[in-house]
Amino acid sequence: MSTLSEAYRDHPLHLHQIIPLDFDSVRAVPDSHVWPESGELESNDHHWLSIPTIDLNDPDRAKLIGHACETWGVFQLTNHNIPLNLLNEVEFEIKRLFSLPARQKLKALRSPGGAIGYGIARISPFFNKYMWHEGFTIMGSPVDHAMQLWPNGYQRFCDVMEDYQKKMEELATTLIHLILQNISMSEEETKWLGSPGGSSTALQLNSYPNCPDPHRAMGLAPHTDTSLLTILHQSTISGLQIFKEGFGWVLVYPTNGALVVNIGDLLHILSNGRFISVLHRVIMKEPKQRFSVAFFYCPRTDFHVFPLGLSSGDEDDDHGQVPLYRSVSVAEYVGIKSKNLDKALSLIRI
Repeated sequence: MSTLSEAYRDHPLHLHQIIPLDFDSVRAVPDSHVWPESGELESNDHHWLSIPTIDLNDPDRAKLIGHACETWGVFQLTNHNIPLNLLNEVEFEIKRLFSLPARQKLKALRSPGGAIGYGIARISPFFNKYMWHEGFTIMGSPVDHAMQLWPNGYQRFCDVMEDYQKKMEELATTLIHLILQNISMSEEETKWLGSPGGSSTALQLNSYPNCPDPHRAMGLAPHTDTSLLTILHQSTISGLQIFKEGFGWVLVYPTNGALVVNIGDLLHILSNGRFISVLHRVIMKEPKQRFSVAFFYCPRTDFHVFPLGLSSGDEDDDHGQVPLYRSVSVAEYVGIKSKNLDKALSLIRI
C-alpha cells in the first residue's frame, strides 16, 4: 500500500456522512447544524495572542521554526516562494468549484470508501451535529472528478491544482528538513525525505458557505491533523483558531501572502511529543463565504513512524529520551485515527 487514498478504503463511511447540505436552499440554520456552545466561541478567543510569524529567508529559520513547533505547533510562513499569482489562481478555481449548483457538485461526490472528490469532512461521524462546511479532496490528478463538474472546462482546474500540489510538496520537504534539524538523528533515519515516491500527499479545498446565523454554526469541529505537517492558505476572512495550552482558543488572523503551517500527529510521534500536534477548529465569525486550501504531507503509507533522535541512555529529559510511542505504519495510524479521532495518539502510547 503506498497511497493515502488506498489507506482510507478500509474505513468507509455511510452515504449520509458524505453528502453536504444544500446551503443555497436554506434560510435558517437547521437543527442538525446548530452547535449549542457556538455562541460562546467568540468570547473564548484571546485577541491579544498571535502565533509566530517566520520568514523563510531568515538565517535562523531552522531554530525559529523548531521553537514555534515546540511551543505552539503552528506558525505563519512568509517569503515561502509560492507565487502570488498561483495562490490567486487556486482561489479562483476554488470559488468556481463551490459556486456550482449543489446537483452539479454531487456529480463529483466521493464514494463511501473513497477519499477523493466532493463531500463533508471525514471527521463528521465523531460529532452529533453537522458542520457548516463542504470540501473537495484531491490526491494526485483531479481529472476524473473535475470532468464530472465541467465536462468541457476541466483542464484549467486540473493544471492549477497539479501545479499547486507540486510546489506545496517542494515547500513541505524543505520545511521538514528544517524542522528535523532540531532533532539529533542519523542520515539513515531521514533518507526517505524528498526521495521519489517517499511521500503521500492530499489537497483539501474548503468552503464555509454564507451562513444566515454564523453564531449558531461551526465551520470545522476541533481536531488534529494526521499528517506530518499541513500547509494552509486561507482567505482574508478569519475563522481558524488553534488551542494554546494554558490560554484556550487563539484566532489565526489572515496575513497577506503568508501560509499557515501546523504540526500533525505523525510529526508529533517522530519528535516523541516534542513538537505539538495542534488542536484546531474553524468558527463562523462573519456572514460571508470563506475559503481555504490545506495541503497535507505524510510519508508513504507503508512507512513506519517512530520517535527519532533519542539517546541510547535511560535518562529522561524534558522531551523524553525514552520513546513515548510505539512504531506504527502510516496506513495503520490512518486506520486508528479513522476509528478513534482524538484518542488515536493515546492508543499507540507505550
